[in-house]
Amino acid sequence: MTHKMALIGLGIMGRRMLDNVRLHPAFEVSGVWDPSEAATAQARELWPQVPVASSAEAAMRGADVVYLACPPGPRKAHALAAAAAGQGVFMEKPLGTDNAASRDLVQRLRDAGRPAVVNFTQASSRGFEELRRAIDAGQTGELLGIDIVVQYPAWPRAWQVQADWLRYRDEGGYTREVISHFLFLAGRFLGPLRLRWAAPRYPSGPDQERLCELDMLARLETADGRPVTVLATTGGRQPDRQEVTVRGTRLNHQFREFNQLWRSDGGPWVEVVDWSAGEDPRRSALQRQLTQADRWLQGRAHLLATAEEALAVQELVEGMLAGEGGCA
Repeated sequence: MTHKMALIGLGIMGRRMLDNVRLHPAFEVSGVWDPSEAATAQARELWPQVPVASSAEAAMRGADVVYLACPPGPRKAHALAAAAAGQGVFMEKPLGTDNAASRDLVQRLRDAGRPAVVNFTQASSRGFEELRRAIDAGQTGELLGIDIVVQYPAWPRAWQVQADWLRYRDEGGYTREVISHFLFLAGRFLGPLRLRWAAPRYPSGPDQERLCELDMLARLETADGRPVTVLATTGGRQPDRQEVTVRGTRLNHQFREFNQLWRSDGGPWVEVVDWSAGEDPRRSALQRQLTQADRWLQGRAHLLATAEEALAVQELVEGMLAGEGGCA
């Protein structure tokens, strides 16, 4: 049995998912749509046989599951339409930028009787699997906290510039797009988080008040006081840096660039996840996500992020962007 999937949004993530859905044995593409003629043309050029629909409604018609890679603004309406039709809802993050609207969305999806899931791509990754194994085996010792470091010479990054909305404060920014992944990671391994304080820095020049954050400093904590720290900056001349260090009393683990996992017992860092056999990390992540999506659609236990987890992350992110805690 295969699941018919409609894809709404053919930007970077939509095209990546489309490419992977075509290759996964549990899925078939039943329809795709994007309001951008350029994005649609690019998808057609890459995959001439893809069934391009004339509207989102037409693309979704007859699907078993709808994957939403559109920007946050229209995501709620599409999600509710899919849920009303009895379809599974598989969304990109963030759920949205208005917390009250997203709480309403999550409740209405819950009431529809088919819990939605969100594509935090590390959820079923090899790195998450290995870290969970090390924790369960007692190798890490007690988890002490998590440190998140993100540095970009520019935002959006060069490969993201087609998604112009990412540079604006109302829906974009790297705290929503990147740090949210790492807050999800922290929540999965430490438990629920609360924001203690945040200090974002925004552009202040003429005609720049609509642009997204430049820097972000923040401290979050678990209920028992274990810290999650965030240091994020843009500008300067260096390669992109994305590191998440999970500190333990016996072993530290460090995620780099989403798919690399390293560990240290106090000595040099040693790479844990081996990609030397030629497996593509990005394809591996999405294929593993789709395998979990197959389990979800069958009503079986799965590793995908729930809408409730995504809402918790969104509330933390929006609090950080607002500078909650008195340090803005």
